[in-house]
Amino acid sequence: MSISRDLLEKDLYKVLGVPKDATEAEIKKAYRKLAREFHPDANKGDAKAEERFKEISEANDVLSDSKRRKEYDEGRALFGNGGFRPGPGAGGPGGFNFDLGDLFGGAGGTATGGQGGGFGGGLGDVFGGLFNRGGGTRVQPRRGQDIESEVTLSFTEAVDGATVPLRMSSSAACKACSGTGDKNGTPRVCPTCVGTGQVSRGGGGGFSLTDPCVDCKGRGLIAENPCEVCNGSGRAKSSRTMQVRIPAGVTDGQRIRLRGKGAPGERGGPAGDLYVVVHVGPHPVFGRKDANLTVTVPVSFVEAALGGEIKVPTLGGPPVTLKLPPGTPNGRTLRARGKGAVRKDGSRGDLLVTIEVAVPEATDGKALDALESYREATAGFDPRAELFKAAKGA
Repeated sequence: MSISRDLLEKDLYKVLGVPKDATEAEIKKAYRKLAREFHPDANKGDAKAEERFKEISEANDVLSDSKRRKEYDEGRALFGNGGFRPGPGAGGPGGFNFDLGDLFGGAGGTATGGQGGGFGGGLGDVFGGLFNRGGGTRVQPRRGQDIESEVTLSFTEAVDGATVPLRMSSSAACKACSGTGDKNGTPRVCPTCVGTGQVSRGGGGGFSLTDPCVDCKGRGLIAENPCEVCNGSGRAKSSRTMQVRIPAGVTDGQRIRLRGKGAPGERGGPAGDLYVVVHVGPHPVFGRKDANLTVTVPVSFVEAALGGEIKVPTLGGPPVTLKLPPGTPNGRTLRARGKGAVRKDGSRGDLLVTIEVAVPEATDGKALDALESYREATAGFDPRAELFKAAKGA
């Protein structure tokens, strides 16, 4: 079905003032009479006449086409005055492609300055030549393209957040033709899609599917005199530098979406989005696990054995003092709360401190004597006893 719900809800026969069984000749005669009366060139500045002319043209567009008239009649009979819309883009081929030469007697071609099926002259000034088959809407705005960029942050910038400059290349309205694609600035509406940028095709079951129009490449407009800079596309490469705020707590490889920071749209359409892929450099001291930072802190054998207090560095802040329990083994992890990275809710993770017992490479003098005495005093302690016991039991 190619008749939209808007049309099914209207009594097009009443709009033209003809009965439902009117012949093609009667419909054409009624249309000519009403169109002359309400033509915008004959009613300059009259908004009501302009709206009435659109309704008349819409009714004639459907009822003068035997196929569309049949679909309209069947739709009205099947769904009553409510109708329904079978799918996006419904409307099928056709649209407001009537011949103004036919309207005014058909003498000598169209009244559009040689562009058959389009609007020109005074009528083009009023309506912009941009009617859509759905009933008077203009060429659809187009959303700008999404852009993807990359940024490399230091470890500290990723944890605390940073504002960084990003130089991006994207398509924007061509300055040479003001985004029209035509070097004269006067593109015409694509006759295939009637300015929508989409065409309908049967999808089975009475429904319609839409595809981008291949003739205008989805723009809805065709340049008769293509701009030499953009080759008629209306878009040209543009470079710009933006200051982008990267939030605190981002991780390596994270993809951040910035709404509306992509390529500008066309014909008043919204801008696309900017996607920033973040790369984070390593830190010589700190590591990271989610919102927690990690650090490995060496301690002496005496500190590990006897316990005490040790100072631990933090990222970008003063050191913190942690209590080291007596008999702390190598590899034990202590926690400094709130000294990690920022979470999404604004709170901070922790600093995870891994203890590494440092063994001196050489010992002599009193230290050597003390260690020998310690070995004698602890001769009954075998740190590997449980290891061999577990291995034998397995």
